[in-house]
Amino acid sequence: MSERNLVTILGIGNILLADEGFGVHFVNWFSKRYRPTDDVRMIDGGTLGYALLDIICSCDNLIVVDVLKAKDTPGSIYRFNKEEMELHMPPPTTAHEVTFSDVLFKTELMGESPETIFLCIVPKEYGDMNLEMTPPIRDKFPVMEKLLLRELDQLNVKLEKI
Repeated sequence: MSERNLVTILGIGNILLADEGFGVHFVNWFSKRYRPTDDVRMIDGGTLGYALLDIICSCDNLIVVDVLKAKDTPGSIYRFNKEEMELHMPPPTTAHEVTFSDVLFKTELMGESPETIFLCIVPKEYGDMNLEMTPPIRDKFPVMEKLLLRELDQLNVKLEKI
């Protein structure tokens, strides 16, 4: 009997704020290109906060696609493990505002934190209300796709292209 390896691909971000929604837009795009399996879930996590706890705690490996607000060229892509990403996460917030780092911290407190990889892109525009991503960021979908497929390959996961 083989050991199950449940992988969750989680796109997070706010689609109302231009490039901030990259993770959500990317996962929705990716899920139209590849067929999920019993061991792979593709989740639009949006801005769900603590509502993501069950999703995150129920997988063995988590791949998060998000933006990274860094002083770098828009469209630059980074890969981090959880420890490396902690250096780039915002400081803790109040109970009234939940960030993704708060959610991950809660999974650790519960003792149910999966192995986590972050695939992040530096946005061009965020903060202003705009449902459209900027073209240079949207054009990075194929690059992010290659990186995600490489991560899945490292986990011995192959997806069927639709």
